[in-house]
Amino acid sequence: MSGADNPSSAETETGQHPAPAATPESPPVVEFKNVTKTYDSGTIRAFTAIENVNFTVPDRPDHGEMIAILGPSGCGKSTILRLIAGLSPQHPATTGEVLVSGTPILAPGADRGMVFQAYTSFDNRNVFDNVAFGLECCGVPRKERRELAREWIVRVGLDPDSDGDKYPYQLSGGMRQRVAIARSLILHPKIMLMDEPFGALDPTTRTRMQDLLVGLWRDLEATVFFVTHSIEEAVYLGDRIYILSTSPGTILREVEVPAPDRPAREMQREPKFVELVFEIREIIERLEAQNEEKLGG
Repeated sequence: MSGADNPSSAETETGQHPAPAATPESPPVVEFKNVTKTYDSGTIRAFTAIENVNFTVPDRPDHGEMIAILGPSGCGKSTILRLIAGLSPQHPATTGEVLVSGTPILAPGADRGMVFQAYTSFDNRNVFDNVAFGLECCGVPRKERRELAREWIVRVGLDPDSDGDKYPYQLSGGMRQRVAIARSLILHPKIMLMDEPFGALDPTTRTRMQDLLVGLWRDLEATVFFVTHSIEEAVYLGDRIYILSTSPGTILREVEVPAPDRPAREMQREPKFVELVFEIREIIERLEAQNEEKLGG
């Protein structure tokens, strides 16, 4: 066999190695394909919350992405989150497909954590047991889940020695949301779904929680969907923002924004940040005016 016919000889003579075989790309983390959700379909109470929603969130290994969702009241922002979570009555979609890592969603799963605006701690459990709840459901031994809970209590800015044995009624709103975040993130979900989690907090606590979330997100490298009514919050937290139309909601615009690389208080004072906030606010105000016209008509 001649050197030209022998791959190993050719490699030796040219000093070049054959190109590696191409590896298939990972499927998107989340994909919506023509998704419509109608409640009470086929009845006189039928209401379409979202219609023909399409978007693709690519898999970004070792990075993740923060996606903020904005829109007028009643446009279906929470419906989108709960479809991803697999929670009824939002799930399943009336038409279309909702895929996570290329697979249709059948039910809630540990790969998708969720934090609501309402403080969802278990009143009969202390902080340690609240944070460790998911681990307990997974059968993790008590000693191990206690150690992991301690680690996550610290990571969300609480003190396991002074706060660990407290019950929810003994905690402030911000502390309870820290517990809820720790309870979700301790399972290392690939996707984090956050529905107005900081909406009930005072401005100072809210800013601190935004900075906390950015730090935790970078450590976990998860994909975060964040529903909010605060344009400043969306612009600060998001890598991109989906702006939904009036009901039935569909994605009207996708806006790429600079990633948060400084504390919220610093970024939110910068002229470019303020300019982008005003630009998006004009869009939202027009949508809210359209909403009012629909309701008035």
